[in-house]
Amino acid sequence: MDDLAGFLRTRRSRVDPAVAGIPTGSRRRVAGLRREEVAHLSGVSVDYYVRLEQGRATQPSEQVLDALARVLGLDDTERGHLYRLARQHRRRAKAPAGRVRPELRRVLDLVTDAPALIMDHRLGVLAGNRLAALLYGRPLSGLNTARHIFLEEAERGLYADWEKCTLDVVGHLRLSAGKYPDDPRLASLIGELAMGSERFRRLWARADVRARTHGRKAYRHPLVGLLELHQENFALPDDSGTELLVLSAPPASPTEDGLRLLARLDADSDTSPPASHVTRIGETT
Repeated sequence: MDDLAGFLRTRRSRVDPAVAGIPTGSRRRVAGLRREEVAHLSGVSVDYYVRLEQGRATQPSEQVLDALARVLGLDDTERGHLYRLARQHRRRAKAPAGRVRPELRRVLDLVTDAPALIMDHRLGVLAGNRLAALLYGRPLSGLNTARHIFLEEAERGLYADWEKCTLDVVGHLRLSAGKYPDDPRLASLIGELAMGSERFRRLWARADVRARTHGRKAYRHPLVGLLELHQENFALPDDSGTELLVLSAPPASPTEDGLRLLARLDADSDTSPPASHVTRIGETT
């Protein structure tokens, strides 16, 4: 799904030669740096770097990876991804099962004023509280947010920042592919997205990686309008590959009022979903 050679090629093509201290001229036809320029700046032989980009060199040293990360201008997320790709042949991580412990379900039920979700590395929703189901306007069972964003055209209007969301989704799946290269269900999801979405194909070819930690998430809910939420991602400390996502509203804000109205409308309709919506792992790809 992802490989060191392809990642190096895409990163090399994005480096401005002038920033790297290499004179440019009108006859230059290569986007970014040439292979020999990366090799020279990194202190490795041209032959060795070419073999890296062709997937024929194995076990690059820490020093070589550090030098490549410096020359290619990688940020912390990209640097970590580079190291994982370089070590795949040594120890390939097994994809986690993604089961939700009962204690975590109780935690979700305690979050009553903000949508909260537990998601796996494939962006499948494993569990969510009542407000999360109301936010998406559908049962959470079987929901995969990558598929929801890219393939369910009728749902696209829910995401006020749809284009940014697509960047985040692809960046996250790229990281997951680097961590779990032997996960067949992740590979199947990526293939489905590539077949169904031209935008996904274009973004995937860029090989960008993004770590989801926190930030603004805006939704246009059909019942209560714009909800400008703040998302916090908490990696669960059990090596399960799952995260807890909490979408909070600033106090005394229109979004806080919107969430309260959404909860009240649902209560008035007498169709409230159960407090937590836990799905089986087999239903989330």
